[in-house]
Amino acid sequence: MTISIWRYSHLTLAISSSIFILLATLTGIVLAFEPVSNQLKPYAVKNADTFSLSKTIENLKSEYDDIISIEMDKNDFVIATVFTNEGKNETFYINPFTAKKIGNLIEKAPIFKFATNLHRSLFLKSTGRAIIGFISFLLLLMAITGVLLIIKRQGGKKHFFSKIIKEGSNQYYHIIIGRYALIPLIIITISGVYLSLEKFSLLPSDKNVHISNKEISTEASKLNMTDFDLFKSITLNDIECVEFPFSNDVEDYFVLKLKDKELYVNQYNGEVISQKKDGFVTLASSYSMILHTGQGTIIWAIVLLLTCFSILFFMFSGFSMTFDRRKNRIKIKNKFSKDAAEYIILVGSETGSTFGFAKVLYNALIAQGKSVFVSELNTYSSYKKAAHLVVFTSTYGDGEAPANARYFEKLVRTIPQKNKLQYSVVGFGSLNYKSFCKYAIIVDALLQSHQKFIPNLSLRKINNQSFIAFKNWVDFWSKSKGLNLEIEKPEKISHSKLFKVINKSKINSDHSFLIELEPTQKTHFASGDLLSIYPKNTHTERLYSIGKIGNNVLLSIKKHEFGICSNYLNQLKENDMLFADIKQNKAFHFPTSAKEVVMISNGTGIAPFLGMINNENHNHIKTYLFWGGRTKESYQMYSKHIDKAFYNKKLSGIYLSFSNEENQKKYVQNALAENEELISRVLKNKGVIMICGSITMRNGVLETLENISSSKLNIPLNMNQIKTDCY
Repeated sequence: MTISIWRYSHLTLAISSSIFILLATLTGIVLAFEPVSNQLKPYAVKNADTFSLSKTIENLKSEYDDIISIEMDKNDFVIATVFTNEGKNETFYINPFTAKKIGNLIEKAPIFKFATNLHRSLFLKSTGRAIIGFISFLLLLMAITGVLLIIKRQGGKKHFFSKIIKEGSNQYYHIIIGRYALIPLIIITISGVYLSLEKFSLLPSDKNVHISNKEISTEASKLNMTDFDLFKSITLNDIECVEFPFSNDVEDYFVLKLKDKELYVNQYNGEVISQKKDGFVTLASSYSMILHTGQGTIIWAIVLLLTCFSILFFMFSGFSMTFDRRKNRIKIKNKFSKDAAEYIILVGSETGSTFGFAKVLYNALIAQGKSVFVSELNTYSSYKKAAHLVVFTSTYGDGEAPANARYFEKLVRTIPQKNKLQYSVVGFGSLNYKSFCKYAIIVDALLQSHQKFIPNLSLRKINNQSFIAFKNWVDFWSKSKGLNLEIEKPEKISHSKLFKVINKSKINSDHSFLIELEPTQKTHFASGDLLSIYPKNTHTERLYSIGKIGNNVLLSIKKHEFGICSNYLNQLKENDMLFADIKQNKAFHFPTSAKEVVMISNGTGIAPFLGMINNENHNHIKTYLFWGGRTKESYQMYSKHIDKAFYNKKLSGIYLSFSNEENQKKYVQNALAENEELISRVLKNKGVIMICGSITMRNGVLETLENISSSKLNIPLNMNQIKTDCY
C-alpha cells in the first residue's frame, strides 16, 4: 500500500476521534494519580509472601469476636470484615502481624469519581461506554497506522529503531516518543476495548465449573481452622479473598479465592471440597483492569501517566505537521493552461516545501515572457504546445514516491504525448538518508526510457534544500535554453540581528580569512548552524557554517574575485556592524552521545569544527580532524584554535593534507585511506563522521568511506553515521 493511504487513515482517525481522545486522555492523566496516591498510604503489608493465612486468622480470632472475610487488595493492603467484641460489623485495614486496625477503607476522592465517570462513559451511561470503547479501538488503529508510517519512513522494519533524521521538532519527537510509547499505548487501547466488551457481555463466559474432589464428611472431627494444612501453606500474597462460613453446618464452607482459581474448603477438616480454575476470560479481565488503571503499582501508573502525556503531544504535533504541510503547499495561479504552455513544471512533494522552488522558477520564466504551467506529478497529462518539462521531486521513505506523485509512473506509461519534450529532473533530499533522491532517479530513468522525452540535463540532486545549489542548477538550465533567468529566494529577511565585528584576520595565500562576530543581543546558536547574510543592495541570501567560539560567531571565508558576499565581508573592519540571521541546522550539530567522532573538511569548511572541538566537546569525546588545504601556510590561520583544542584534550588527532605542496601533495581522501584502521574502527563502534566543505570533496570522501567500510567491515557504508554540510 502507498504511504498516503496510511497517512490519510492515520489523520482521518485522529480528526474523527480527537475530542473524545482528548477527554479520555485528560481524565486518564487525573486517574493515573489515584493508584499512586493509594500506594503512598501506609497500609501495605511487607513480607506478605512469608506470612501464612493460618497465622493471620489466629491473630484475628484473638482480637475480634467473629471473622466474615479477609481480602488482599491490589495495593497489597489487607482488609478484614469482622464483628468486634462490641458486636459491631466493621470493615477496615489491618496489620496482619498484630490484627490491629490501622486505618479505614480509602474513599474515592470526588475528583477521581468525576474523572472515572467521565473517562468510562462521558456521563452517558451505556451509550457513553460504547463510544469510549469504540474510541479505544480507533486509538489502537492509530497506533498501528503510526507504526506503519514509521516503518515506511525509516525504510523497513529493520530500521524501525534506527536513528531519526531531525527535519523538524514536531516530526522528530512525534516519531521518537511514538516508538517508546508504542507498547504501553497498545496495552491501554487493547485493555480498554476488552473492558468495554466485558461491560456489554460480548465476551464468551468462562465454562469452567467447580470440580468436586470428595464428598463432604459429616462425621469428621472438627479441627481448629488455624491447624488446617492448606491455610498453613498459603501466604497472604497468594490470596485475593477468604470468605468464612456463615454457620456451623457441615455443608457450609470456606470460599478461598486465589490468584488463578477458587477453592471450597471444608470448615471442619480443611480439606478441599472442590475447585475451579479461572478461565482465560476471567484472567484477562483481571489483568486488563490492572493494565488499564495501574492499580497496585506506582511504576505502571507512572508509565500510564507518561503515555497519556505522550498522546497529548501526538495530537499537538500531528495536527501541527498537518497544518505545516498544508501551509507549505504553495498555490500557484497559472496564467496559462496546460495545453497553452510551452514550459511544464511538475512537482512531487510529501510536505509541500518543494513547491517553493517550483514557484521561483515559474516566476523567473513568466518574467521572461514565457508561457508556463505548474502542477503536481499526479496531474500529469498530454500537453499540446509544450516543448520543455521540468520535474522537481522529493523522496519518501526507502525510495517511494511522495503522496502527490504516486500515480505518475502509471500516467506516463498510459497517456500518449503528441510532441517530444526536452526534460530535466531535479531531486530534493538529504544525504543523511540512505535513499538520497532515489525517487528522482526512478523518474529520470522512466522518462529516459520514453520515446517522447529527450534528456536536456543530467539528473541534479539538491541536498537539504540548498538554495545556492538550486540557483546553480537554474543558471545552468537557463543557459541550455538560451535564457538568462534571474531568481530570488522567496523568503524575505526575517528576525535579522545586528552583529559586531570584533576580530578579522589578514587574508592568506588561499584568499581566505577568519572573521569573528559578536551578537549585540542574546542569541542562541551552536556550531554547525548557519549564518544568513544579505549583502548590501542585494536580495540574494548567502549561508555560512558557524563555528561557536565562546558566545561569538566564527566564520571562515574564501574571497572570490566576483563574490558579492565574500568581498562585502572582506571589506568589514573591527567594530563594523552588519545584519544577519542565524538559522538552526540541528542535523549538523556535534553528536554528544557518540563514542568517537571524525571530522572531515577542506578549505573554509573547517569553521564549524573549530567551534565544536573547543566549545561543544564537553565530555572529551575522542575526536579526529582531517583537513585538506592548498599549502602549509593555509593551515596557519587555524592553528591557534587547533592548538587550544589539543591543550584542553578535546582533540585526539589531526591529519593534514596539502594539494599544492610538492613533496607532500595529497588530498583529504588520501589521508582517510592511509588511516583506514581508524575510520573502520569508528564506523564499527557506531561513531559519527561529519563532513563540511565542497561537494566535490564530499563525493570523493563518501566514495573513500564506502571503500573502507566494504573492504574492512564487509558492509555498505551506513549513512545514518554520516552528517554533512556541503556546498
